[in-house]
Amino acid sequence: MATSKTAKILADIEKTKAKLAEQQAKLKELEAKKTEVENMEIVDMVRGMSIPLDELAAFLQNIKGGKPQPATSSGQVGPKPKPPAPEKNITDKEAQLNEE
Repeated sequence: MATSKTAKILADIEKTKAKLAEQQAKLKELEAKKTEVENMEIVDMVRGMSIPLDELAAFLQNIKGGKPQPATSSGQVGPKPKPPAPEKNITDKEAQLNEE
């Protein structure tokens, strides 16, 4: 009777090990797919920046070093600057009131 219980437990252990190996293989495959998709997203972002290949290494090095990013001949780097606030035309009367 004890051997049948032991045999059953051993069978469960082997079954669990097989499932575990299958899940580990699936995990490894999913991690590889994730890395592949991340790499494609990075490539798409870099291509969208329109930076010439010869300037790309310097651009990335500047980002890594925390240095300011140089403007490239291909266009603007970074977000668009906000336009300056429109100047308000102050009449002479308003200027006098502001001085008081």
